[in-house]
Amino acid sequence: MSDEEDDYMSDAFLSKIQDVKPGVSMVRRAKEAIKKETRQMETNAKNRQKTYKEQEKESREAAMENSICNQNKGFALLQKMGYKAGQGLGKSGAGRVDPIPLNIKTDRGGIGMEGVKKRKAEEELEHYRQKVRAKQQNETKSLEDFRSRVRTEREERKIEGDLRRSQRACEQLDSQKSITIPREDWYWPKAETDEEEEQEEEEEKEAEEEEEEEEIVELTSFDKLQILTSYLRGVHFYCIWCGTTYNDEEDLCSNCPGDTAADHD
Repeated sequence: MSDEEDDYMSDAFLSKIQDVKPGVSMVRRAKEAIKKETRQMETNAKNRQKTYKEQEKESREAAMENSICNQNKGFALLQKMGYKAGQGLGKSGAGRVDPIPLNIKTDRGGIGMEGVKKRKAEEELEHYRQKVRAKQQNETKSLEDFRSRVRTEREERKIEGDLRRSQRACEQLDSQKSITIPREDWYWPKAETDEEEEQEEEEEKEAEEEEEEEEIVELTSFDKLQILTSYLRGVHFYCIWCGTTYNDEEDLCSNCPGDTAADHD
C-alpha cells in the first residue's frame, strides 16, 4: 500500500466522516431541511406584514399630528384667497378650524352597515318590549279572569245555600199549615232515600224529551231561589234573610229591607 493512498482503518480517515450521522438517510435529511426553510420563510413573512402595518400606523399618526404646510396645493390655493393659518373657514372666519377627524374602519362591513345594525338592534329591542307587554297583558287578563271566576263560584255557592235554606223553611211552614204536598217538587228539599228515584225520574224525563223533541228550559238555582222566596213571602210572610215570620203583608213590607240578599247587606 502506498503512502498517498488513504488507510480506511486509520483515525485520519475516520475524522473526515465524523459529521455523518449513522442510520439517517439522505431523504430524511432533505425533508428536515425543507421544513426548516419553510418555517423560516413563514416567520419572515409574518415579520414583514407586522412591520408594514406598524409603519402604516406610524405614518398616519405622524401625518395627522403635523399641520398642513405651504407646499400643499390646497393650502396654497386657500392662502391666495386670503386664508391664514389658524383662521376658521368661510367669509367671516366662523367655520371649521381643525381638519375633519379621520374615522378608520377596522371591520369588513360596507358603507351604511352601522346604520343597518343600529336599526336592527332597535327593531329587536322593540320586539322584545312588545313581547313583555303582551305577556304582562296576558297575566293581567288571566288574573282578572281568575278573580271573576272565584267571584262567580262564590255567588253560586251562596245562591245554592240560600236555596237549601228556603226549601227547608218552605217544608216546615207548609207542614205547619197542614200542606202535605209541595206546590212544586223542588219547593222542599229532597230526602237522601229519594236520590235514586229522582235520578231514575230524570232519566225517564230525558228519554221522553228526546222522543217528543220538545225544547224545555230548565230553571237555574237563581230562578228557583227567586220563585221560592216569593212564595214564602206571599204565602207565609217569611223572609229567609231576616229569618223572621211577619204577622202580615203590611208588617213584612214595613220591616223587611227587601226581597233579595243584596238588600240585607
